[in-house]
Amino acid sequence: MGEGHPESPARTMAIQRHFSNLGLNNKMLQLQAEMAYEEAVLRVHHPRYIEQLEQMSPLSGLIQADPDTLMGPHSHDAAYFAAGAGIQAVNDIVDGKYQRAFCAVRPPGHHAEPNTTMGFCFINNIAVAVQELRSKHNIKRVAVIDFDVHQGNGTVEIFKNIPDVLFCSSFQHPFYPNSHWNIDRPNIINSPIPAFSTGEQLMKIWEAQWLPALVQHKPEFIFISAGFDAHRDDPMAEMNWLANDYHWITSRLCEIANKYADGRVISMLEGGYNLKALAASVEQHVRALLEV
Repeated sequence: MGEGHPESPARTMAIQRHFSNLGLNNKMLQLQAEMAYEEAVLRVHHPRYIEQLEQMSPLSGLIQADPDTLMGPHSHDAAYFAAGAGIQAVNDIVDGKYQRAFCAVRPPGHHAEPNTTMGFCFINNIAVAVQELRSKHNIKRVAVIDFDVHQGNGTVEIFKNIPDVLFCSSFQHPFYPNSHWNIDRPNIINSPIPAFSTGEQLMKIWEAQWLPALVQHKPEFIFISAGFDAHRDDPMAEMNWLANDYHWITSRLCEIANKYADGRVISMLEGGYNLKALAASVEQHVRALLEV
């Protein structure tokens, strides 16, 4: 997205480098993402919006897709690869090739609404993956957990009228995008958190809100919109989470997956903009996913 933009290739490079230094890469099967196919993207986005994304893709330089989001010559394809990673993970897990996946993708997706580019997001990656599962594999009852510091407004907009998809979201409030935080639906659990909160607040939310909702819903598959920008060192927010907090919440989600979903979890990278904090937090997240 251009020089100095926080959503940069350095993010995934920092994760890769950190994992390589720790030897974590050797504990995982690493796959090159495949591009999303059009029908999968059109399950969650309006056809005219997808046409506009393709038409506005520049041959050179950068254009402004929204006030925060720039688009370069390769942004369109990158968005399709990011969404495709989730599709690939869904199909591979259902086929029994592995049980859990972390999709280290960019651009992120959870702000993208059916017809709107927002907050560095073009295609709602997690929603595309969820609908791939529900459409092709006859697994309808799923849960999406979003612990990014910014609320996943796009995911709410896509699933607010689909009761089989439970969406639980923690986010700093009041804060960007400040649009879907008070929506009233039985399948939408919004958990706003005041600035400067620690991971202890997340634990309280888990016990009081998310765990009861998940137990009642009994999801057959768990999806995670994994944003790491609630870390205390992140420049994009004002929260005080630590890397270990991401291990804790991921472990709790894996326990639910083991109980109701045959252990099946797909996590997709959303935010996280301090490179050191991002790499350390993703490490803890993935270590929890690797635990049985």
